[in-house]
Amino acid sequence: RLNKVIELLSAGKPALGIFSQGRSLLNAAALADSDFDFVMIDMEHAPLDFERLHAFLLGMVSRREVFEKRNLQPNVIPFVRVPHNGREQLQFVIKQVLDLGVYGVMVPHVNTAEEALAAVVAARFAQRRGAPDFKPEGQRGFSPGIAARYWGLTVDEYTRRADLWPLDPQGELLLIVQIEEAQAVRHVEEIINVPGVGAVFIGPADLSVSMGVKMDAPEVEDAIQKILHACLRRGIPCGIPATAENVAMRIRQGFRFITLGGDLGIPENAARALRAARGSD
Repeated sequence: RLNKVIELLSAGKPALGIFSQGRSLLNAAALADSDFDFVMIDMEHAPLDFERLHAFLLGMVSRREVFEKRNLQPNVIPFVRVPHNGREQLQFVIKQVLDLGVYGVMVPHVNTAEEALAAVVAARFAQRRGAPDFKPEGQRGFSPGIAARYWGLTVDEYTRRADLWPLDPQGELLLIVQIEEAQAVRHVEEIINVPGVGAVFIGPADLSVSMGVKMDAPEVEDAIQKILHACLRRGIPCGIPATAENVAMRIRQGFRFITLGGDLGIPENAARALRAARGSD
């Protein structure tokens, strides 16, 4: 497996990651050397800048890691959360980020099966005639040279492996759809039954806003549990943001794709030192 996250999810194990909005090379190297399983590079709430993304991805590459492991699987898998701005724009952005070598995309505000299907076809190459997983037919434009080089594969190898798991059991790309509106909760069964959807990620903040209540309202947790149990019945990994206080509970509940905060703000070690300096630690 090239995609460590798919390897973990296939085994029923949790994959733990972090959202990233910082695009410096130092941040890229620090995240690549961390104990996270993945980094979700946020291009929904951070600038949609493909050149900076390319540099960031290159900054995550460690030749020493490849030498020591004797394989091409990164320790920390880079994904991108794309902005959701309509079918044509979505298709363009998904193609751009996949062509740079990311191992999957997260699509926010997916409310219907039709929107999920649009993301699936944008992320797939057209399949070869006679392929068992021909449908949904992909519409990703064919220009895999940079991505193949980033993965350490030939173009032919990349083309064969750059397909959506679990639709293609050997696929190395993961498509995560975000369910974060009341409308999506009503349509969750239809959304997760779209072939090519690899995981669901719940957005509690946007979900609470769409429901007109605070994030800690009981109705929000009820909706979260409805989504989770639909995914568990279907065998689709379900994800959610978590904290140090509730991550163990979320894993016990069955969540398998979990983010633990973001990389913006003051690092905890610096925050502790600041509190100590001010006499409050």
